[in-house]
Amino acid sequence: MSEPHPHESAWPRPDSSWSSGTVTASGVPPLVPPPPDPPPAAEPTGPERRRRQLMIFGGVAGLILAGGLIVLLVILFGSESNPFRERASAPTDVRPPLAQACPAPTSSASAPATEAPVVPPPATGARTVDEEAGISYRKYPAPWLTWTDVWRAGTLQVPYRVGQHFVTETYSGGEYHASILSAAIPAADNDAVSLDLECVGRQIAADVRAEYYPQPNTMEPIRDEVTTLGGRPAWVSEFRLRFRADGLTATEEYSAVAVIDVGKPSAAILYVSIPGTHKQFDYVVRDVLNSVRPL
Repeated sequence: MSEPHPHESAWPRPDSSWSSGTVTASGVPPLVPPPPDPPPAAEPTGPERRRRQLMIFGGVAGLILAGGLIVLLVILFGSESNPFRERASAPTDVRPPLAQACPAPTSSASAPATEAPVVPPPATGARTVDEEAGISYRKYPAPWLTWTDVWRAGTLQVPYRVGQHFVTETYSGGEYHASILSAAIPAADNDAVSLDLECVGRQIAADVRAEYYPQPNTMEPIRDEVTTLGGRPAWVSEFRLRFRADGLTATEEYSAVAVIDVGKPSAAILYVSIPGTHKQFDYVVRDVLNSVRPL
């Protein structure tokens, strides 16, 4: 039998009351097991499922609608019909006022087709010559004087530069005149040489009545017709106006407006006026019209 180990007796023997199991020590937390996995989500019920489907369908429809609107806006703003596109302003109508109001007739004849051309007799005696208008007409002795001003009259601004006149009276509004005046005024488009004489004549006669005389006034028409003057087609309007103005002795006037087609885009205008205070000169109205000759 062998001898016991010298150190065996130095160690105390374990307490037989201990048993096997979990060993703990002071200051060390016990091990905690991980939480269990969450239970699987429950399937949505019928109403909730339909709600989700509607939300999905609404989102898809919204995307489709937004895409359509984008395409529409691209087409709209990129096209000529874009209301916000800066558009070039329409070209300004630069035609003369009479050409705008009275387009040239489709036929070239300004006088009635049934009338044969009239060849006037040669002019005699002293003449007033208006190179710009393209006409000449009888020149009268005193009291008639040569017109030396430029009178742009009325809304149409007819520029009377040539003719004769004399002062019949002076009153608070200035001087009152007897007149034989001529001018040229554009009345056709560009190089057109055919005029709507009746339209142009009526426009100028209306401008004379509205702008040359005291207002209001009344008119007694005497003649309005297409005719010929000096062998050229013309529109002649004769009338007597009655009016009143403070300080003015004359209360009426015998007048005529002639528009003569001289074969140019500009019409020749002849305006004659005889105040009622000097009726001894009424004959001049028709006499000077009959004396017109083209240059």
